[in-house]
Amino acid sequence: MSPHDETSFLQLDEVQIYFRDIGPRDAATTVGLLHGFPLQSDMWQFQEPALSEKYRLILPDLRGHGRSSVTTGTVGMDVMADDVAKLLDFAQIEQAVICGLSMGGYVAWEFWQRYPLKTQGLMLCDTRSVADTEEVARARHMMAAQVVTEGAAMAAKSMLPKLLAAETHQQQPAVVQLVEQMILATDPHGIAATQRGMAGRRDFTAKLPEIDVPSLVICGSEDGISPPAEMAQIGNALPRAEFVEIPNAGHLAPLEQPTTVNEAMLRFLANVSSD
Repeated sequence: MSPHDETSFLQLDEVQIYFRDIGPRDAATTVGLLHGFPLQSDMWQFQEPALSEKYRLILPDLRGHGRSSVTTGTVGMDVMADDVAKLLDFAQIEQAVICGLSMGGYVAWEFWQRYPLKTQGLMLCDTRSVADTEEVARARHMMAAQVVTEGAAMAAKSMLPKLLAAETHQQQPAVVQLVEQMILATDPHGIAATQRGMAGRRDFTAKLPEIDVPSLVICGSEDGISPPAEMAQIGNALPRAEFVEIPNAGHLAPLEQPTTVNEAMLRFLANVSSD
């Protein structure tokens, strides 16, 4: 049992943000764990026990996902970054290592841009720095319209084959089921609003050399959405980054190969905490 485990909601102007606050309150380092699309904070369940022994963890369901309220229309990555900053303020946390997977990584870029003094470091898992091409953006808008009509099952059917490595599909049915359940639990309007937001997100590639904080870049070896070669380039462009490729993992490496991911995270966090 962690020294501290609290579930709460932060009431913002128009939404409630669900979050968990886990681990020792007096930890030298706090980690904000930002999930991917269209999932929820439960995707970090294999990281929680390993990281919370020494570090304080803040795990939100980003707006439109999980147990947080849904905003219709368009939800930008900057809006989610602001939510995370308000959550840290609410928890009286001055600075944190921001860890984001996929969409959570897009939010992490925005968080650094908007709140550099709050950013102790970055852990970027299976994500991208580039903006969408026009073709990809159009596909997101099409999916947004379709999911509102057909429901979250449409998103699950479309995304599941791409999110996990072939070996995970074959050998880890519990992980496949967990991912499917998280997608099906996501409100279609939240999926749609986030797709529109991701379609219009900023390109951070040119800014990477300016991000002068300790950074860990993690990528599954079988990730077809944010391929290892692309993520290695992100690691090379960041001034203070380490790149770690996770064997036998797809786009959701922390779920597919948690032991290897946890080892990399703990090694990185020990170095950040000692700085």
